[in-house]
Amino acid sequence: MTTQPVRGGHEPVTTSGAIALVNLSAQIDGLAAQVQRGDSATPFAVAQQAVLVDLLTLRGHLLGRVADYGHAAQLAERLVCDAPEDSIALLARARSRATLHLFAEAMADLDAAGRAGAAQATLDGERAAILQAVGCYAEALSLLRKAAPHQSDFTMLSALAVLHADRGGTDEAEPVFHEAQRSYRGVSPFPLAQLDFRRGAMWMREGDLAAARAWFEAARRRVPGYAPATGHLAEVDLLLEDPEAAVARLRALVETSDDPEYASHLALALRVAGRHQEARQWRDRAAQRYDELVLRHPEAYADHAADFWLMVGADVGRGLQLALQTLAMRQTTRSYALVRRAAFAASHQPAHVTP
Repeated sequence: MTTQPVRGGHEPVTTSGAIALVNLSAQIDGLAAQVQRGDSATPFAVAQQAVLVDLLTLRGHLLGRVADYGHAAQLAERLVCDAPEDSIALLARARSRATLHLFAEAMADLDAAGRAGAAQATLDGERAAILQAVGCYAEALSLLRKAAPHQSDFTMLSALAVLHADRGGTDEAEPVFHEAQRSYRGVSPFPLAQLDFRRGAMWMREGDLAAARAWFEAARRRVPGYAPATGHLAEVDLLLEDPEAAVARLRALVETSDDPEYASHLALALRVAGRHQEARQWRDRAAQRYDELVLRHPEAYADHAADFWLMVGADVGRGLQLALQTLAMRQTTRSYALVRRAAFAASHQPAHVTP
């Protein structure tokens, strides 16, 4: 049974999302200035830099800023160079690497952090997230259960809900999402917005567009600038045959985000709306940006670029090449499905058609 957001009742009260985003950027700027002035190898400086890495990664996710991910990765690399045996530094780099889908490298950092004295529950939680990302759900669940007694109810329940959702257990996930929200005791809107977003993504995979839209809108109410929720709402608009609504959402988003996924979706929405010249401009912009990111961060963006070339980019051969590149890096269910889709498209492409 689909559960949709209900206002009031046990709804947690948090800081305004717009204010929280301003505060997040101010905190990043303040920490960056302190790091620039201080001795990077002292324990206090290491802790500051680790927080900065995590805050940059958070802002990158919330606002769709790939540049923030890159900045966080560079900072984490320097941090470990300066403090190679510090568990805090190693954990920060592990999280940054996992964000860019460098999963083997992230696991190596977690092993090193364990040898440097990191808490086992922390390591179990981080390893569980990586295992979940590569589709090893049973192993991830085992680690989450080990870490649960040492985590807050919200952290544990959120992780469990998302794990159930990712493995297709919607009936199991839905009540856990509900309990996670009820257990929240913080004031930041970000964790709840992320939870709402993951709940919406679950229902979108299930094909329940009404529920998906409701949860994406809930995430946007908490954090009005939340890029992934806005992008997915535009996808829902397209699926509901309202391309103009999708265009309106995406136009605002591409002005603040450097993630080519949104430019790609804007090109598609414009094409569906019959505005082909504008669509080509955004298609070309997305293509250029994907080319840059595949060179810089292939593990994180080759699969998205393959999706782009198979659909909006209209270059099946390139899509197949990138799908095979993804499979070589990561043998997951998604990777195999992407290769099958690309191979099917290539085999059914008329010989006289050129991209």
